[in-house]
Amino acid sequence: MLTLHRAALVLPDPADPAAPSLPDGAVLVRGDRIEAVGPYRELAAAHPPARLRDWGAAVLTPGLRNPYGHRLLERDYHPDPREEVGVEPVADGLVGSVDDARCGASARRGLQRMLGFGVTAVAGPFERAAVRTAVARSGLVVLPGALDAGGAGGAGDAGGGPLDPLAVLPLAAAVHGRVAAGGRADFVVFPAVGEGFAAPLPGGCLAAVLGGRLVYRRR
Repeated sequence: MLTLHRAALVLPDPADPAAPSLPDGAVLVRGDRIEAVGPYRELAAAHPPARLRDWGAAVLTPGLRNPYGHRLLERDYHPDPREEVGVEPVADGLVGSVDDARCGASARRGLQRMLGFGVTAVAGPFERAAVRTAVARSGLVVLPGALDAGGAGGAGDAGGGPLDPLAVLPLAAAVHGRVAAGGRADFVVFPAVGEGFAAPLPGGCLAAVLGGRLVYRRR
């Protein structure tokens, strides 16, 4: 099945200052792959059977990477809403815990919240089996080793970090990969900030697509 994702602005590669942006652009997805990226009207005319997901006045970009995955998923505890203690991670709440079920459930909640911030790739390493399973089932790309905030190797999560990469990184440094024909269909859609839809608004995305599947949509 073909799906056409339309947005007011498509940024195929924010990390490349020379990469063009596409006002009223679209991404054509077949299965788990991107088939084409271009102006919406051209792609819609060339592929009339494609199902349309129109995201309106939004910015479509590659997904983000979270360099603090090891700490956020293996050390910090993500509360169950039924616990009525809020939704913010509890720092070091899993340290010393040997309850695999609790660790796995916490990781699943943390991963879901990451998706809500547009994260499609997360840095490890992940030593707990329950956490590795949760990450594998989430569909997020696992980046080898920990990353520092600038992207170089190192124990970047040693001091902790936010679930939202855009809280500490500019978009150009936060994105993972690019939106290009032939690549895996991993991308996110953000509300736009300012006139001209020049940048995504930090604080959460509207939708996240992993491997061509819509895995998160803001309610």
